[in-house]
Order: sequence, then structure tokens, then C-alpha cells
Amino acid sequence: MASNGVEEAFAVGSVLQAMLTMRSGDNEMKKQAADYLAKFQKSKAAWTTTISILQSSPEAEAQLFAATTLKGKITYDLATQVSEGDLPALRSQILLLLKKYAPGPKPVRVQLCVCLAILAIQMQTWKDVLPTVVSTLGNDVTSHACILDFLRVLPEEVTEGRKITLSEEELAQRTSELLGDNAEQVVQLLINYAQSSPAAASNPQLFDCISSWLREVPVGVVVNSPLMSAVLHGVANDNSLLAAADCLTVICRETKEVDDNRDTIALLLPRLLELRPRIQALVDEEDTEGFKAITRVFAEAGESWALLVAREPQHFRPIVDCLLECCARDKEKDVLHYTFNFWYELKQYLTLEHYIEARVQLVDVFAQLVDILLKQLEYPASDDPNNVDLFDGDREQEEKFREFRHHMGDTLKDSCEVMGVSACLTKVYDAIKLWQEKFGALATPTSVPHWQSLEAPLFAMRAMGRMVDNGDSSVLPQIFPLLVQIPVSNEKLRFAAIMVFGRYTEWTAAHPEFLEPQFQYIVSSFQSDSQEILRAAAQSFKYFCTDCKTLLSPQVIQLQGFYNDILDKLPMPSKEEVTEGVAVVLSVQKPEEIYTLLKLYCDPLIKRLMVKANQATDEKSKVDLADHINLLTNFAQYVVPYIPSDQENPAVKYWQEVFPILSTILDNFISFIPICERVCRCWRNMVISYRTAITPLLGPLANKLAEGFAASKQGCFLWATSAVLREFSEDREHVEDGITQNIYVFFEAQATTVLRTMSDIKPIDLPDVIEDFYRLLIDALLYYPTKLIPSPLFTPIFQAAISALSLEKQEPVSAALHYIRDLLTYGGPNPATSSDALGTAGPQLRQIVKQLLLEQGGALIKQTMAGMMFTFPSDCFADGSGVLLHMFQLLPQETAAWVESTIQMLPAGTVTPLEANRLLSKIKEKLSGSDSDRRQIRILMQDFTNTYRRRYVAPRDGLGQLEATQFHFSG
Repeated sequence: MASNGVEEAFAVGSVLQAMLTMRSGDNEMKKQAADYLAKFQKSKAAWTTTISILQSSPEAEAQLFAATTLKGKITYDLATQVSEGDLPALRSQILLLLKKYAPGPKPVRVQLCVCLAILAIQMQTWKDVLPTVVSTLGNDVTSHACILDFLRVLPEEVTEGRKITLSEEELAQRTSELLGDNAEQVVQLLINYAQSSPAAASNPQLFDCISSWLREVPVGVVVNSPLMSAVLHGVANDNSLLAAADCLTVICRETKEVDDNRDTIALLLPRLLELRPRIQALVDEEDTEGFKAITRVFAEAGESWALLVAREPQHFRPIVDCLLECCARDKEKDVLHYTFNFWYELKQYLTLEHYIEARVQLVDVFAQLVDILLKQLEYPASDDPNNVDLFDGDREQEEKFREFRHHMGDTLKDSCEVMGVSACLTKVYDAIKLWQEKFGALATPTSVPHWQSLEAPLFAMRAMGRMVDNGDSSVLPQIFPLLVQIPVSNEKLRFAAIMVFGRYTEWTAAHPEFLEPQFQYIVSSFQSDSQEILRAAAQSFKYFCTDCKTLLSPQVIQLQGFYNDILDKLPMPSKEEVTEGVAVVLSVQKPEEIYTLLKLYCDPLIKRLMVKANQATDEKSKVDLADHINLLTNFAQYVVPYIPSDQENPAVKYWQEVFPILSTILDNFISFIPICERVCRCWRNMVISYRTAITPLLGPLANKLAEGFAASKQGCFLWATSAVLREFSEDREHVEDGITQNIYVFFEAQATTVLRTMSDIKPIDLPDVIEDFYRLLIDALLYYPTKLIPSPLFTPIFQAAISALSLEKQEPVSAALHYIRDLLTYGGPNPATSSDALGTAGPQLRQIVKQLLLEQGGALIKQTMAGMMFTFPSDCFADGSGVLLHMFQLLPQETAAWVESTIQMLPAGTVTPLEANRLLSKIKEKLSGSDSDRRQIRILMQDFTNTYRRRYVAPRDGLGQLEATQFHFSG
């Protein structure tokens, strides 16, 4: 193994001083202390130092740090730093420390219990774990707390055993020994403890312990034992309510496989129903946490038994009623969300034809639920009817309430599916009518009394929008005439009405007689000074234009006047939404009118653009200019007339006039990234929208993309290039061979410029360029494999990709890995491009790729493994292991040798010879097996690199022999 230097000495006093510095030092001193403590925690000296601190330090913070460090050492360093012969002594030390800390502090005690549990998992010769712990800790009251903590953490640590360096077979064996073989004994221990005293029977630790072991003990064993009575009594006891309720929740969850647990559920159901009086009692006592806990119990029972509710609605109706009561009594909206999943699960069954009878029997439940939700949707009441700030300026609280309402909206949709949309909308209609009858006459231009009870049904109606059939004519024709009369003086009401109109635009398109009053309501809302109203109006306007585009088509000229008038007063996102809306209406006009209409709509935008460009001197005005370019992009995206290939496209004709203006703006602001990105996005969308019809612009566009990248080194020019490459590839229709060849030459020129840039500048300073370059290359490899693979650029592009794998940013690493994975397919029988498309060139390309891998495979394996062990973001692990799998499939023996070589480069002491040999022997074993066996190598490599990564961080002085080689390009 590679050497990693002499280990630093760590004295107890120095470690404690570093901890003090972390609490009170300046930032530079804190950084030094953090580095020192990180080194300490990975050192061999940490074993004796942590135990010494635990034996002698009086400070709770120092004790907890030492216990946490010891846990990390046992988890990650036991196999590499402690010999098997020293394990019994370590076990004895931890047991002695547990006796010392049995009275507390609890956090230290729990960490030591975790230490002992992790040691027990790895110390495979220790067969009598439970008897040893119980007998060593003794039978006094303080020891009971310690034993219970150990029993609680043991199943948790065993089931998270992938953190531990045991093989799958060893871990399975140890799981059986520690959990399966001890389950019966643990249940008896807990029964004995529960029966030892009233205090023990209501000890929250007991219930936590039962919850933990329910993973291993059949739920029926617990329900049929005295422990069940203890849990139910615990729920009735205020001191143990929360822990006991959590335990009961776990018990219910464990009965989810209802057909396997019918007898257990039969015992549980009546005992749960005995708890129903606790609902009202806890509400009356204003015990919020208790109310939450009891609701979670009923919600978990309901979710677990939803199938049984559908099968036997009468028998299980009481559980449903309990949940309905929890919802109805939730005045503070504390527990309602716990029930949402139950209503969803029940709806899933009741909407099946098989359970139609249950649906009929339970439809009244959902009707009651809708009534409850309509009330719960209301904003808080206020004495001042004009006050719309009902959260006293607490924006976080208001945002939480809004998010909560959207979740309630999902449950309303569930109710719609059970009851039918018409029945739900009738409730909304009744609520609106009720408000009109009670308060409508009292509303004035400046005041709307009790507006909350009108706004709530509007929100509910908005939530139900997607459930409504476009042909429905039962209730909506009665509701919409009422909605256009909603008072506009109250901002919340106006906002709600606008959002409802926007949600029902598909229905309105099918009922055009309702379009005009709604659309006028939206248009008039743009006169508001409220930013929220403007944002809502812009969103709804976009939906009206999208869904009612043919109905609004005759108004295209009037819409331009409106668009031009209101554009400047809108915030940028709303400008884009309104622009998208008018662009969609423009898109359905006759082809012969498109050029004229584009000029009508876009020429004013171009004038604004030129004014902004002349005035853009600071960052804010430049960003405003960049955002304004996006408005033109909307027209390029949506105004795409169908024109035969032999005729001039009127939209392209217009964009040819605009192109020089965008080019000039780009030249003048080439150093300002947002403007480069927006111009490239606009051009890219032109290529995607008009495809080969963009040919008249192709020459100047390619020149500007090449010049732009050369001048700015920004990845957006490569991003736009990829669209050109795709749309003018060899397999596209109506593309001349000469154009295809010219496009590929253009691509190679771009690639050469990028490679030169990557040769001059380190990857860490080019993440965006690398990402866009390799996304471009993925397209080049897919559409031009017969040109790219034999190209002289093929090898340096691959070398640059390997160099890019040293980055720690997800996007560029992911792009490089995706390119490498696609490239590797050309070395095998299933290339990314179909074999038919490759034709006779397939075998030659396969040979070129294999030769490249024989030359560069060692570097690829080294850098991929280094990334998976040290630097890759977590989202790149799967692609990294995919590269390794491909390599094992293409070059099995060579790849195995490269893996072995890479392991030899790891810092000394970080991997034992036993671990290395175990991995390599398993790889060789899988290589000699079937194809499915070879695929398991991917799992082996993932497990090895994941374990290594958790155990070690990258050395501060670099990765040594694993350091990435700087890419050099001489082309």
C-alpha cells in the first residue's frame, strides 16, 4: 500500500483544548481545531485517548465527544486498527464504562450502548452477548436503564450493518445470532421488567425497546403477551403517553399484511377503540402532543387496515369514525395531516369496482370529511374584515398554512373520487350561496365581512379542478356566474377567484359561453397594484390563452394592444407567462399571417431590447436586458407554423431580421454570462422549433457560436451547438450531405477549442464548460459515431473526460460519466447507436474503442475508483459503478488487474490485506461465472468503495498516486 506518513501524537490535554477552541475561538482557530480533531478521530491514538477521557473527564461535553469518537472508531477502524486478540479487552473496557455511566448522562450512556452493539456485531466469536451484558451490568435500577438502552439500539445497529466491514454472509449470520436467536429471550426479559413494578410498567424506555424489537419479534407474540396491556396502560398515563403511543403505532404498522395477521387484528381492534374517549379528553386538556400521538395511532391503524375497511366496512367503521373525530376536533390544525395518507389509501380501494358496496356504505364519511375540510381551509378569523395579514407579519407561518392547504386539497380530490365531483362541487356551491345569503348584502366596495368563509370554498373548488370532466354541466354553470361577481376589493378573494378561473380553462374551452366574463375578470385584474394579484392574473391568462387559443384567436390584434400596455408593469416571471400566452394564440393563426403578426408583437419587444442594451451599464440593467431576451425566446418556442419543406418559413424569415440585433447585443456583452446564456437559449430554441427550416440562418449561427465560445469560454455556446448537431445529423430528412459534413467540421472545430481550453485551465475552473462539452459529445457520439470514433480527437476527448472525473461537482462529473458509459457501449455488441445505422463500420469502431481502453483503461479505473472513494458527489455513484461494470464486461482480466493496482495505491493502513484479497478473490470468482454473476461485481465495487468512503476522507496533502493527471492537448 502507498505510504501516508508518520502518525501524529494526540495527548488528552491537546484534544480537550481543541474542543474548547471549537466553542470559543475565532474562525481560523476553529478551522485548525476542527482539522486537528478530524485527524485525531481517525488516528490509532484515539482508542486510548477516548477511553481515558471517558474514565477521567468530568465535563459532559468532553464525555459525549469521546463516546461519539469511540463509536466511529468501532464502526470504521476496528478491522484495520485492533487485532482480534485485543477485542475481549476492548469489550471489557466498554462494559466498565457502561457501568460507570449507567446513571447518566443519558446521551453518553446511549452512545456507549451503540459502541457495544457495533462491537458485538463485528466480534463474531462473542456468542453470549445478551447474557454477558445483563450479568455484567447487574440488577439495580440504574442498570435497568442501561440494559434497556442496549436492547433498544441493538436491532437498529444490526439492521444498519452495511456500515460495517462484514461480508453479506457474515452479516446475515451475525443478524441471526444477535436478533433471531435472542428474540424470545428479549420478550421474556421485557415482560419480567414490566411486571417488576408499576414504575417499570410505564417506563417510556420499555416502550421504545418493544418498538425496536418489533422488527424481529412477530407482532402477534407481543399482542398476546402482558406487554400489550402495559402499552395500553402507558397510553392512558400522561407520563408515558408519547412513547406508548409510538409503540402502539409500530404494533399497528406491523399488522399491515392483514391476511397474515387476522387474529392479531381481531384482538387489537377492540382494544384500540377503548382509547377513543382519550381524543376528547386530550383536546379538553389542550394536550397538543398527546392529541398528535393518539391521532397517529388511529391513522397508522387505518392505513394498515385500509384493505379490511374496504372488505368489512361495518366492522371497521369505528376506526374510520375515530379518525373523522380527530379531524373534526383539530381546531389548531395540528393533527389533520396525520390522516391524509389514510384517506388516500382508503380511496384507492373504494374506487375499485370490487369494493363498490363499501363505497356506498362509506360515502357519508367522505361527505363529512369534505365539510370538515371546508372549515379547516379557512384563514384565521379577524375582528377587522379588511385585515388580510392574519399571521401578524409571520411569513413563515403563513407559508406553512398555504402549503398545508394544498395538502388538504389533495384529500379533497380523494373525496371527489369517492363521492363524485358533482357532489363535492355542490357542497362548494352551497357554501358560496350560504355566504351570499348571510353576508352578501353587507359587502361594500371597501369591506367584505367574513370573507374567510367565502374564500375557503373557492380554494376547494380550485383544488378539485383537475377532477372535473370537461363535459360536466351539472353544477359549474350555476357556480361561474356567482364567481364573476366576487368582490374585487378583498385581495384574498380576488386572488382565489382568479386562480379558480385559471384552473378550469379546459372546461371553459368546452363551454365557450362562459369565456368572455371570466376572461374580462382576468384582464381587468391587471389594473391592480397588488403584486400577488398580478402574478395570479398572469398565470391564469397563460392558461386561458393555452386552452382557449382557438376561441381567442379572433382577438389576436386586440391582445397585442393589451400585451404591449401591461407588459412593463409586470414582474419578470409574469411577463414570461403573459408572453407565452399571447405566443400560443399567435401560433394558431394562418401561416400567411405569421410573419406580419410576429412583427406586430415582437418589433416593440426589439425596440425595448435596443433601448435596454444602450442603457445597460450596471449589473441590474444587464440582467434586465438578459431577461428581456427570454420574451423573444417564447415566441420562437411557440410560434411554429407547419410549412412544406420546399417553402420559406415565415417565422424563420422574421428571425433572420432579428438575428443581427441579437448578434450585436452578444458581441457587446460577451463578458456578461446571463446575456450569453439567454441569446444561446433563444438560438437553440429556434433550431429545435424550426429544425431544417432554419438552414438560411445556419452559416451565421455556426460562426457566432464558434466566435462566442472562443471569446467567452462559456458552456452555453456548446449547449446551443448540440441542438445544431442533433437537428442536422445524418439520419434527418431534408438535410443535404454537404450540410451534414459542414456541421461535423464545425463541431470538431468547437471540440478542438474546448480541448485547448481544458489543457490550459484546470478542470476545477471549468465545471460548466465540461458539463456542456460532454453533453454535446453524447449527441456527437450518438449521431456521428462513424466520424467521431475514428477521429484524431477521440483519444484526447477520452483523456479529458478521465481528467474531469477529479471534480467534486455533480453536473460535470455526471456528464463525463454518461459520455464514458455511452462510449463503452461501442466496444461491445449493443452500441448506443443501433447496429443497423453503423452498418459495416461496426466491427472497426469496436476495435478502435477496445484499443483505446487497453491504452487508457488503467487511468479510467483509477480515476473512477478514486472518485467513488473520495470525490464523487453521491448522485454519481451509480454511473461510476456502471463504468466499472462495463469495463469488466469488455476487458475482464485487464480490469481486474487495474482494480488491484488501484487498491495498491491507497494510503497505507486504510485497507487491510485481508479486505483487499477478499474483494479481489470475489471479483475473480464472479468473472468465472455467468453474465449475471459478472453483474454482481458492480455491487461488490459499490460496497467496497462506499465502506472505504465512510471510513476515510481524502488526505489533506492530496491523493498521492490516485491524484488525477493534468490533461494536456497539443492539437
